[in-house]
Amino acid sequence: MAKSKKKFVIKTPRGTIYTQASKGGKVTARLEWNPGFEPSMEKGFENAQAFVDSECIRRMNPETPRRTGALIKSATLGTVIGSGEINQIAPYARRQYYEHKEKSYWFERMKNRHKDSILKGAAKYVKSH
Repeated sequence: MAKSKKKFVIKTPRGTIYTQASKGGKVTARLEWNPGFEPSMEKGFENAQAFVDSECIRRMNPETPRRTGALIKSATLGTVIGSGEINQIAPYARRQYYEHKEKSYWFERMKNRHKDSILKGAAKYVKSH
């Protein structure tokens, strides 16, 4: 069964006050986190996860065995984009994945070819926030 969309929770530490005494007096510094940091980063990670899920499905398409296209459509229908889990819900998907003569392990082959570009694209969602 497909998971729901992944919820990222980022917690920032409380602010800190640093005081340093020296011969010339005392210096105090206050470290405070931007109050918008948590929601901005959470949203960035959620968007990055949705990007990774949809890119994996898109890039698996040419690697997936096809007779009618139902196996490819089963990934789109069985996956909640943003959940971090791709589900191909066709009843024969598992057997095809492990036992197909020419195109078995299509996710692993796609990952080996496109992992770097997918990660680079996902990083843009986190950096922009």
